[in-house]
Amino acid sequence: MSNAKETVRQFLLQVRSGLHPDRAAHFMADRVRAHQIVSESPAVVERTPPQYTEHIREMLAAYGPFTLTVHELIAEDDRVYARWTQNGRHVGTVDHYPPTGAPVTAMTSAVYRVENGRIVEYWIQIDRQGITAQLRQAASGH
Repeated sequence: MSNAKETVRQFLLQVRSGLHPDRAAHFMADRVRAHQIVSESPAVVERTPPQYTEHIREMLAAYGPFTLTVHELIAEDDRVYARWTQNGRHVGTVDHYPPTGAPVTAMTSAVYRVENGRIVEYWIQIDRQGITAQLRQAASGH
């Protein structure tokens, strides 16, 4: 897979979507630098494909089988920008919120850096406050 855009597209559709989390190693390098862009506490973590697979399984436990809709995929050289919406249901404990069954939408964007057909680094932004607001509202019964 030499095309960076197609690598990211297939990663999102197969792995990040929750459909085939075990395929992470097909699209990710052995070690990937993951920049968690959070205003209050940015962090960089290193993820392996098995760790990413587990991360997706945790999302499935929290939100059930969710849908992932890719809205934009823009590539330049080794970088690919992606923007997507994830829709699921609150079926597992998230933060301190017990399951409510309510719908939960997460809006996310990321820039992936691809080398030799594998994702080696990414910068991700998730609307965490929006997710928290949805969980709070569901928990309060409104």
